[in-house]
Amino acid sequence: MAKIVSLPQAVSELVHDGDTVALEGFTHLIPFAAGHEIIRQGRRDLTLVRMTPDLIYDQLIGAGCAAKLVFSWGGNPGVGSLHRMRDALATGWPAPLQIEEHSHAGMANRYVAGASGLPFAVLRGYAGTDLPTHTETISTVECPFTGERLAAVAALNPDVTVVHAQRADQAGNVQLWGITGVQKEAVLAAKRSLATVEEIVDELTPIPGAVILPHWVLDAVAVAPGGAAPSYAYGYYDRDNAAYRNWDAISRDREAFTRWLRTLEEEAA
Repeated sequence: MAKIVSLPQAVSELVHDGDTVALEGFTHLIPFAAGHEIIRQGRRDLTLVRMTPDLIYDQLIGAGCAAKLVFSWGGNPGVGSLHRMRDALATGWPAPLQIEEHSHAGMANRYVAGASGLPFAVLRGYAGTDLPTHTETISTVECPFTGERLAAVAALNPDVTVVHAQRADQAGNVQLWGITGVQKEAVLAAKRSLATVEEIVDELTPIPGAVILPHWVLDAVAVAPGGAAPSYAYGYYDRDNAAYRNWDAISRDREAFTRWLRTLEEEAA
């Protein structure tokens, strides 16, 4: 049952060292504020799960929070590489990083299996790739009806999933709309879950295509206006394209990144 708390309290109670953590949101509603709070609280040895890790995971990796990354694509959208991730993989700075790579379809199906209480999901995929030979969570099964060999992927059940949404009501029911990605499935698959929101309202008025996360599937809701920036929150603010371009220079240089990290920590002081 969701309780409405501050973001620092939510992260303190829900995210622990060594956890498998999913911060989901596709192109928009990316939970940057929650990720920054994880950095400030100094979490370590996290397994970070995300279909499309971008700036927020680059920042978490550079801050030394991550031990492993499970993903299907990684980059700075429209700009280039994630240089803190590349540095961690190439040199182990600031900490060694393991990776587990999947396809988009594989990751999505893993979340669906986890949300459905199933041990694995079945799909037509990975044919012609060498990912199954390098990834323990990819296998094959034979269809009992047709005999066809199909790809099988292990269910994903994060210790904690974090999502950002437009709004919640006083009871902790959360409403999000726009491009919703796999947020619903990631929340339902997790042992614990946190939703940050732009605002708390008295009533969740209907929105076409909106997803409702009822309060009983969430552990906490935290108000974080602007909590998806520099990504966008549909109906609230636009994507800050300059921030994505600027990150390329910051992330390329360890000293520049360290200065950025110091500024982030000072913002909460």
